[in-house]
Amino acid sequence: MAGRLLILLDRDGVVNAESDAFVKDVSEFNPLAGSLEAIARLSRAGHAIAVVSNQSGVGRGFIDPSDLEQIHRVLRGGVEREGGRIDRIEVCPHLPGDDCACRKPRPGLLESAARALGHAPSTCVLIGDRATDLAAAGRFGCPAFLVRTGHGRATEDALDPRDETPVFDDLAAAASRILTRN
Repeated sequence: MAGRLLILLDRDGVVNAESDAFVKDVSEFNPLAGSLEAIARLSRAGHAIAVVSNQSGVGRGFIDPSDLEQIHRVLRGGVEREGGRIDRIEVCPHLPGDDCACRKPRPGLLESAARALGHAPSTCVLIGDRATDLAAAGRFGCPAFLVRTGHGRATEDALDPRDETPVFDDLAAAASRILTRN
């Protein structure tokens, strides 16, 4: 993992607290401890950052697209206050049954972010908390890290014992691993 990477981050459960009722507006956006600082550390080290997030709440009518944009402005602002930046945010607003190419576990969000930021799969790492994140990374052809936040503990428990996906307590720990390997 040497050199400048594109760090692909799932949002809910990795960067901010997961909600079974969807994160519908900024009042419900609750960054996990250390996550904004971790993103900023990766950014300051020269890595590109992209958030890749399934947001079916938009397609279900639970989340207004303008509220989603406001959540992402708050997210970007929080990272900027820590001295970093988010280079791109890719969202799939579709429902699980919509057969779109972008909804994880399909790799469309990852492909779009990588293409826009000039990265090949070999220069990307995805950090997620769900099996769909890991599957999207596998289909895209990049390594994945699993974090135990959000749905991560349940995902870890369901992993095949032969699975060699690195597992970290949280985004800060995964970021530290990336930074110490470069």
